[in-house]
Amino acid sequence: MSISASIVKELRDHTGAGMMECKKALVETGGDMERAIEILRKLGQAKADKKSGRIAAEGCIILAAEGNRGVIAEINSETDFAAKDQNFIAFAKSVAATALAGDAKKVEALMVAFNIDGKMIEAARTELISKIGENISVRRFARVDAADQLGSYAHRGRIGAIVSLSGGDAELARNIAMHVVASNPMCIDESGMPAEVLASERRILTEQAAESGKPPDIIQKMINGRLSKFLKEKTLLGQSFIKDPDVSVGKLLKVAGAQVEQFVRYELGEGIKKK
Repeated sequence: MSISASIVKELRDHTGAGMMECKKALVETGGDMERAIEILRKLGQAKADKKSGRIAAEGCIILAAEGNRGVIAEINSETDFAAKDQNFIAFAKSVAATALAGDAKKVEALMVAFNIDGKMIEAARTELISKIGENISVRRFARVDAADQLGSYAHRGRIGAIVSLSGGDAELARNIAMHVVASNPMCIDESGMPAEVLASERRILTEQAAESGKPPDIIQKMINGRLSKFLKEKTLLGQSFIKDPDVSVGKLLKVAGAQVEQFVRYELGEGIKKK
């Protein structure tokens, strides 16, 4: 049977598949649109499965917020070029909006959630892979519910942070989020520093101090001083505020009568082993 160009275009608009693939599917199904869509979905999933082993370390860090609730997510592509594609950007925004509106706690649950268009995130991802021709993945996301103020900040879509404050105001919350993006603290204060990190740092400092040949009591003072400096540099409250290095973040918050309850910082591709 003859397949019109208009019905081929309609199928392409719906699925994102190539013109020849759409025409072939319509010929195979005798012009049945629903069956053709099903064929193309299976084809798209097969392509997605084939590309799933390819490293995707580019993409974007995206933020979404409504009221005192915010979401930060990392969506990956193989190349920076693909990350600038409008279809990729629309997909990333859809993922963030779905995570914000829903209650999924893990990526696996988010992937089977439905976006605002009524499409499952995994199905949308598969279609995007067919359109772009690269492996696309939803790597991680985190949802933050603020006590009083929610602050968020992203730098060129490659680093982002969300901060929850009790007390303070919107401007302070945004400034703290900006600081987290720029200074990359490991935790809020000393109590949040992982024990294994502290033990490793103390061991290194002890070895360095021992080489000085100084008396044991002096060596201990050296270790304690250097460990204190390490904690100041790596904890949010101990760091110098990026907009006023003469003031620590802890002091800034104290003056404002505010407290950081939680922060989440993502950097694009961190921890992914690239070729």
